Amino acid sequence: MALPEEIDGARRSALGFAEDGEELEGVVPAEPEAGERVYLCAFARGEERRWLVLDGGGRAVEDRRLVRDAAAIAALCELAEESAGGGDLGELRARLVELRLTENPEGIEDAEIAAAELQEAILDPPRLASPGYLDAIGLAAQKLERALGGHGSPFAEAMQVGIGAAEALAAEVERGYKTALA
Repeated sequence: MALPEEIDGARRSALGFAEDGEELEGVVPAEPEAGERVYLCAFARGEERRWLVLDGGGRAVEDRRLVRDAAAIAALCELAEESAGGGDLGELRARLVELRLTENPEGIEDAEIAAAELQEAILDPPRLASPGYLDAIGLAAQKLERALGGHGSPFAEAMQVGIGAAEALAAEVERGYKTALA
């Protein structure tokens, strides 16, 4: 089954867990470990947000570790997508083309290729949040940063800072979980 159909199935299952006045805000497919595909579901009622992770059969996941890991990898993948290449790859690629046309510095072609590869690594939704996807973005971002010749890694720094945000989301999911966790 294709990912969009899996997400639709999870969405239908999640609606069965919605309480009066709650709306299903989103479903994020995640695979925190190979073979452990789950669906992180966000519900909202006003300002209140509740969470649920469903397995492939539409059942609520009760394993605390798996719930936390699913939330964390989803957050880290989103952060990686937003941070890679300075956050606006289209703009970066346009600036690289302009630089090639006006100054043509040595290595500009390598930077353009690396930027294109990074843009290809960032998949259009729907996509599966997984360590492999996170690694693919990270490797492509690293290649671009090397091609640009910068010092340090803005991408790695953003991800390091983002670990705290991912942990905070995992804690929020755990606190606002719709069923008991084991």
